[in-house]
Amino acid sequence: MKYKSMKKVHSGKFIHRYDITYQTKTGGEKVYEMISRNPKAESIRDLREQKADAVVLIMHDKSGEHLLLNREFRLALGDWVYNFPAGLIDKGETAEESAARELKEETGLNLIEIREQMAISYSAVGFSNEKNICMVGTADGTFEKSSSPLEEIEAAWYTKEEVRNLLLTEPFAARTQAYAYLWSRE
Repeated sequence: MKYKSMKKVHSGKFIHRYDITYQTKTGGEKVYEMISRNPKAESIRDLREQKADAVVLIMHDKSGEHLLLNREFRLALGDWVYNFPAGLIDKGETAEESAARELKEETGLNLIEIREQMAISYSAVGFSNEKNICMVGTADGTFEKSSSPLEEIEAAWYTKEEVRNLLLTEPFAARTQAYAYLWSRE
C-alpha cells in the first residue's frame, strides 16, 4: 500500500476520526477509517511518530503468586470486562509517573517497582494508532475504590487457578486475556 492522503472527519474530546487514502498495489484506491488520540494529524508521519498515549500495568503482588486484575464497567460495551489497570499519560507526565498515578487512582495500590518496560504496543491496531507502554512490576497496599466518579472498577488479586477459571467464563480485554492465559499456565 502506498499512502496518498489523510483527512480529519470528526474531532471529539478524546478521539479524532480520520480517513486515510492508500493506493493499492493493483492501482486501486482504499479509504481506511481510523481513530487517533492526535487531534492534529495531517500525514502518515503524524500517525507513526507520535509518543505513547497510555500506560498498561501488569502488576503482581510481592510474592509473585497473584496477578492484579480490574473488573471494570466499560462504557463502549455497556458491560463489565476484566482488564489491567491502564490510562492516558497526562501532559508533562512521564510514563512512570502515569503508571503510579493510574494504579493509585484505579485500585488504591502503590507502585513498588517496575521490573520491565516493554516497547510500544497498540491498543486496537485494526482501527486506531493509540500507543501504549506496558509495564511489568510489583504493587502493594490496600484496595480502594476508583477515585474517579466516572469509572466503576473492582480491583483484586487473583491466583493462577482463579485466573484460569475466569478465562473460561468471563469477558476480557484481549491483551489482558493473552497475558493472563500464559501467566496462569506457568
